[in-house]
Amino acid sequence: MAKIHPTAIVDSNVVLADDVEIGPYCVVESDVEIGAGTLLRSHVVVRPHVRIGQGNVIENFAVLGGTPQDYKFSPDTVSYVHIGDRNMLREGVTVHRASTPGGATTIGDGCMFMQNSHLGHDATVGDGVIAVGGTVLAGHCRIGDGVILPANGGVHQFVWIGEKVMLQGLASATMHVPPYVICAGNNNVISLNSIGLRRTEAFTDEDRRQIKEAFSMLYRRGLTPARALEAMDACTDWGAPAGRFREFVREVRDATKPYARGLCPRLGRLAGRLAGRRSSAD
Repeated sequence: MAKIHPTAIVDSNVVLADDVEIGPYCVVESDVEIGAGTLLRSHVVVRPHVRIGQGNVIENFAVLGGTPQDYKFSPDTVSYVHIGDRNMLREGVTVHRASTPGGATTIGDGCMFMQNSHLGHDATVGDGVIAVGGTVLAGHCRIGDGVILPANGGVHQFVWIGEKVMLQGLASATMHVPPYVICAGNNNVISLNSIGLRRTEAFTDEDRRQIKEAFSMLYRRGLTPARALEAMDACTDWGAPAGRFREFVREVRDATKPYARGLCPRLGRLAGRLAGRRSSAD
């Protein structure tokens, strides 16, 4: 049987797994489902139409399923928040439900949202994402697996961030960021995320070489994205990791409004050195 603190308020139309724990002064509203082993510490608010998986830890003053910050949204719209398994949502995290009927704002598995970070409506977050304190993710953005998001930085609405990207502190992205890179400042790709690639055990040395080749085609040879994509398409022996880099570039090329935001450019080599990056990192 779920363990519910006597000061908590839990609607009768809530589905709780047997070992869920709901701490002091939490409020769980109607049409909520919470999976096995999930813990709500204290003062957590879960609004209607939220689905939370197994083994999550949700810390004090988090608010999940708040209505979108969108003037066009009608509060009568039924939309959702879907949260996977083994996530940690720290103090003051906010996650808004989707703005579209039947839509969902989604968090995958094994993510950490640090204090006071925010996920806007209709956004999609993959697995193993870390949102450092103060991260603000706007509506309809898409965050790939294994991304590290910036302290006190942000991602613009309708922007895509590829897998294994690292955004340095205070960075912002208003353009699409391809997989496996490091970004700094405003829309500045400065290098490959070489450490992140080395730590990805599923990648072989050949995978890493191919990713570096793809990065070079896009950012080091003076090619337009369209010409770089043509060069990548000629590499028919590439494996899946480099292939995902190529397909990300293709998706950005083919995007239509409101997703037609272009690719982040590369910061110049000298500026990269001044930013504290070793020029050999890419």
